[in-house]
Amino acid sequence: MIRAKNLVKKFGDFTAVDNVSLNIKPGEIYGFLGPNGAGKTTTIRMLTGTLRPTSGEVEILNMNMKEKEIEIKANIGVVPDEPRMYENLRGTEFIEFIMNIYEVDKTEAKKRFDEICEIFEINYLDSFIGDYSHGMKQKLMVASVLMRKPKVIFLDEPTVGLDAKSAKLLKMLIEKYAKEGATIFMTTHILEIAEKMCDRIGIISKGKLIAEGTLEELKHLSETDEKQSLEDLFLELTGAGELDDIIKEL
Repeated sequence: MIRAKNLVKKFGDFTAVDNVSLNIKPGEIYGFLGPNGAGKTTTIRMLTGTLRPTSGEVEILNMNMKEKEIEIKANIGVVPDEPRMYENLRGTEFIEFIMNIYEVDKTEAKKRFDEICEIFEINYLDSFIGDYSHGMKQKLMVASVLMRKPKVIFLDEPTVGLDAKSAKLLKMLIEKYAKEGATIFMTTHILEIAEKMCDRIGIISKGKLIAEGTLEELKHLSETDEKQSLEDLFLELTGAGELDDIIKEL
């Protein structure tokens, strides 16, 4: 469903993503973790066709991004870390716009959208998007993606700005869609979410994919304790350990 081969992205002399390869199967929830500035969002932007790689190949749904970019974009869903919307549109107008752009079955999509609005308590569609809070925008963006039931969904920090109830509902919906065969690629700084939800996890640091596998497989990489949490393992692998010593020095 998602395949990347030797992805590289350079900005001048700086290499943001360095030779990353991925192979993600149908129905898999794949967690993509890394410190700030590690290359997570840059990788997602290359996988979704909004940023061209310096070198390497991207295939989504067995289609090459260079040859079938529009077709790929029509069959995937993307929830970015910062919901960018037309602020002078009302919520209803934005959803109408999305339905037209993606040429979806409007009856089916509208029915699904109304159900999602009900569970997420999206009751502000007649207001202008410019008046929404971050959380309100995030919920509308999530609804606009999920109503289409795309085969591949990319989520970049999807729970940021959401209240506890909405975040829990989103996690349950993601798991439901994965069971129905959709592939989920998500980044998150909340390692507890990754630990509970993801079938496999990739850890990127300084642009390089330094570890990948199930949680159990990753724990075998620990040089200290195979029973430690994902948080402790993540800090160990990304070189952010010795936190007790740092705090004592402050």
